[in-house]
Amino acid sequence: MEGPAPMSGLDLNYSEVEEELRANVRALLADRAPANVTLARTEAEQTTDLALWRSLADELGVTGLPVPEELGGAGASWRETAVVLEELGRAVAPVPFFGSCVLATAALLAVGERKVLSQLASGEAVGALTVPFATAPGPGFPSGVHADDGLLSGTVRHVADALVADVLLVPALAGDGTPELYLVTGAQVEPMVSLDMTRQLAVVTLDRVEGVLLASGAEAAAAVGLALETGAALLASEQLGVAEWALTTTVAYAKERHQFGRPIGGFQAVKHRLADLWVLVSQMRAVARAGADAAASGADLPLTAALAQAFASGAAVTATEEAVQLHGGIGFTWEHPAHLYLKRAKSASLALGTADRHRARISELINL
Repeated sequence: MEGPAPMSGLDLNYSEVEEELRANVRALLADRAPANVTLARTEAEQTTDLALWRSLADELGVTGLPVPEELGGAGASWRETAVVLEELGRAVAPVPFFGSCVLATAALLAVGERKVLSQLASGEAVGALTVPFATAPGPGFPSGVHADDGLLSGTVRHVADALVADVLLVPALAGDGTPELYLVTGAQVEPMVSLDMTRQLAVVTLDRVEGVLLASGAEAAAAVGLALETGAALLASEQLGVAEWALTTTVAYAKERHQFGRPIGGFQAVKHRLADLWVLVSQMRAVARAGADAAASGADLPLTAALAQAFASGAAVTATEEAVQLHGGIGFTWEHPAHLYLKRAKSASLALGTADRHRARISELINL
C-alpha cells in the first residue's frame, strides 16, 4: 500500500515581515520579561504575567495573527504566529499565548465561531482548550466530559492556560457518544503543581455547567483534531526558541568563563559539545519551520506535525541539559534561569504527545 505523497513546496525561510515581527517581540520581551523578572514571578501567587500579555496584545497585536481582519485579527498566518512562539520560548515568557492564540484559536477558526474568536484576537479575552496538555493528535475524541441537554459534567486535569482563561472550549460526549464542542464560562478551575512554573496547568471541574454548543459530530471531532495538530506543529517553534537560548547563552558563557588561565570554550571537549549543539539547533529550525509552513498551508499537516514533535521534543531537552551542564556549578543553582528552560523543554516534550507517540503516528500515516 502506498503512503502519502512526499512533502514538497515547503518554504523554510523567514520573510522580511517575519524578521521584523521577531525583532519587535524580542525587544518587548527583553524590556518587560528579563530572566530575573520571570524567575521571581515563579514564586508569586499569580505566575502568569497578565501585564506582559496586555502589552503583547495592545502594543504588538500578536494575539490575533492568524485571525481574519474582519474579525479583529491581523489577517496573517500561522507562520507569523510561529515566529512569536520562538521568541516566547527564548524568554520562557509566562503568558497564555499557546493555549489561547494557538489551541483555542485554531478550534474556533475550524468551527467558524466569530464573537469569541474576535475577543481572543484582540486579547480582550483568554481562551483554553479543555483537554489534558499531553493529548496527542490522532484518532479518537479526547473528552472526560459528558453532555446532558447542554449541561456538562466531568473533570479534566492538566489543562494548559486554563487558570487565566475567560472562556473554555470543552470537548464533550453526548449521551449517544456523539462528539460535541461547547463554549463554557462557568467552570471551576484550580491550579496543579506543574513542573514548568512558567506554564501552570490546572484542573477543570464541571458539575452540570451550562455550555453553548459550537459543533457536533464530525465537525466537532475535526475541529479538536485540527487544533491539536496545529498545536503540535507550532509547539516545535517554541521548543526551537528554548533551544536557541540554550545555545547562545552557553556559547557566551564559554567565552567568558576562565579555567586554568583560559576560556573554557577553548578546550576541545567543550568545542565539540557546542558544535554538536549548534548542528542540533539548526536541524530543529528546519523541522520547526516545516511545521509552521504546514500549519499555514494545511498541506501534509498531520505528518509534518508528528515529524516536528518526534524530533523537536528530544532536541530541546538535550539542548537545555547541555546548557545546565556546561554552565558548571552555576547552572544548577536556583538563581540561574537555566532550570526554567530545562523544565519548559521537559514539560513540552510531554505536551501534545511524546516523541514515541508521534513516531508511531508517523508509521501509521505512511502505512508502515
